[in-house]
Amino acid sequence: MRKLISVFLLLCFTVTAFAQEALAPHEVYDYAPDLPYEEIERRYNELDLEIDIAFNDRVHAFINYFTVRDRDYTREMLRRKEVYFPIFEKYLAKYNLPQELKYLPIIEAGLNPKAVSGPQAVGLWQFMSPTAREQGLHIDWYIDERMDPEKSTEAACKYIAWLYGIFKDWKMTLAAYNSGIGNVWRAMRRAGHKEDFWEVYNYLPRETRSYVPQFAAILYAMEYADVHNIYPTEILYPVDYDVVKTNQFVYLKTLADEGRIDIEEIERLNPAIKKGAIPANLKNFELRIPRYQSRYFQTHKESILAKAEADKVEFEKIAKNMPGSTFGKEKVVYRVKSGDVLGTIARKHNVRLEDLKSWNNIRGSLIRVGQRLDIFIGPDFYDASSVTANQRDQPIPDSKLHVVQPGDTLWDISRMYKGLSIDRIKELNNLKGNSIKPGMKLRIG
Repeated sequence: MRKLISVFLLLCFTVTAFAQEALAPHEVYDYAPDLPYEEIERRYNELDLEIDIAFNDRVHAFINYFTVRDRDYTREMLRRKEVYFPIFEKYLAKYNLPQELKYLPIIEAGLNPKAVSGPQAVGLWQFMSPTAREQGLHIDWYIDERMDPEKSTEAACKYIAWLYGIFKDWKMTLAAYNSGIGNVWRAMRRAGHKEDFWEVYNYLPRETRSYVPQFAAILYAMEYADVHNIYPTEILYPVDYDVVKTNQFVYLKTLADEGRIDIEEIERLNPAIKKGAIPANLKNFELRIPRYQSRYFQTHKESILAKAEADKVEFEKIAKNMPGSTFGKEKVVYRVKSGDVLGTIARKHNVRLEDLKSWNNIRGSLIRVGQRLDIFIGPDFYDASSVTANQRDQPIPDSKLHVVQPGDTLWDISRMYKGLSIDRIKELNNLKGNSIKPGMKLRIG
């Protein structure tokens, strides 16, 4: 009997231990504690934030969202934060900005350096291209530094510091970061020149009204995740890397193969490289390679880089056929006419319909008369309908001038005269874009 009791007790202990392990709240039974409004308010106020956003019903509603309704999102942010928070903290300290701003890329981009929004804001800090370029970020077909965590974070810190210098208030600074200075100034005027966020709240764009309380809520949710029983199942950590400076074309696939490096590791460390290659015209480009393979790479660096450069032809063949590719093509702007449809426009310019839609961010098939479409055409494209028979391949006139006619584009003009290219017309006339007007006199020789 004594032996049976011992066996029974041992069995009970084993089952209980197994049940406790199996029902660990953050692994299997994901319950959300029901915390009273007053307790959440008390904990929020104890954070003693430099960015002083008052706790109210709007903030509480977003806290409820991040801690109850979409706990998985908060859990994923906890999983990713160790990769990016050290970068944010470094530059926030450098520019003497509140450390709370490290939570901004969570609501901006979900801590995804390659995030792209509908309006084409890009990266952790969701820069639009004009603002990014103003802050010194490089953007071209190959590279988009808005996706570089280090460079985009420093640019964001400089931009935020500039905004704060204008508004002298953190809530208004956040609102301006989200919707632009013009929208905030307009809201302030409509509110009777008020300067407090909550007093101009109803005059701000709808998204911006949510932006500031949402920022406060995600900050609270991340700081008190454990109180709300939110834990990451695993944690991502940054990969140690070394920097290799390049002054040549580099095809990443070849570099990874020759350097015995996982191509996905290279891509994760260098998210700003959009198309799998570094162009030759970027001097001293800082390529990150994982430290664990750095010794082998440095030992064979010369041969690895030589092979990565030699495979440029292979890369170009692939690049030309990428969906939405503009590689090796010239941009022309087409104005939609009555009766035009996307398929006809694509066939007329010898481009793929899906590329035409991708270049112009068109999801369906709706276009309107007068709409301007960006079209990227290869050097072998020639639209016979764009010029009349007696205009084609004319010699450059003695006056070396062309008077722009209604409907003329730079592409049309370049095809009228022998040996003339769009780039040459731009160079001769100091043109930065492709816009020309009837009556303009363009130098063509």
